[in-house]
Amino acid sequence: MDTCIFGEHLTIDGYGGEYVFLNDREVVEHCLIELPTLLDMHPLIPPMVKWAESNDLKDPGGWSGYVLIAESHISIHTFPRRHFLSADVYTCRNGTDTKKVICYFTEKFGLADTETCFLKRGTKYTVRNIVS
Repeated sequence: MDTCIFGEHLTIDGYGGEYVFLNDREVVEHCLIELPTLLDMHPLIPPMVKWAESNDLKDPGGWSGYVLIAESHISIHTFPRRHFLSADVYTCRNGTDTKKVICYFTEKFGLADTETCFLKRGTKYTVRNIVS
């Protein structure tokens, strides 16, 4: 059988981030513009960034944004009052430079620590029998 891994999904949880960066809409938007270019990905639409109001003690509000890319998507959620960031980089490509992506978010948001998860998506994906 002609199978391959369909894609890769990197999740990043960032701790101890700088309030000033996590609370800045323009920083979030800039990351959603710059990161696809650095990873040689192709945006399908301009980034969308919106303020999400607090909805409980755990979520005191912050910026949420995403960009759809031909290769899938990148999303960022900031929680400035908790100095926390949650980001996803999902691509149908293989060979993501995870260290580069982690360093990128660490530098842009002044993260003191990160927790990451790397998933291989579609491990039974077949590259033959395309229906037309």
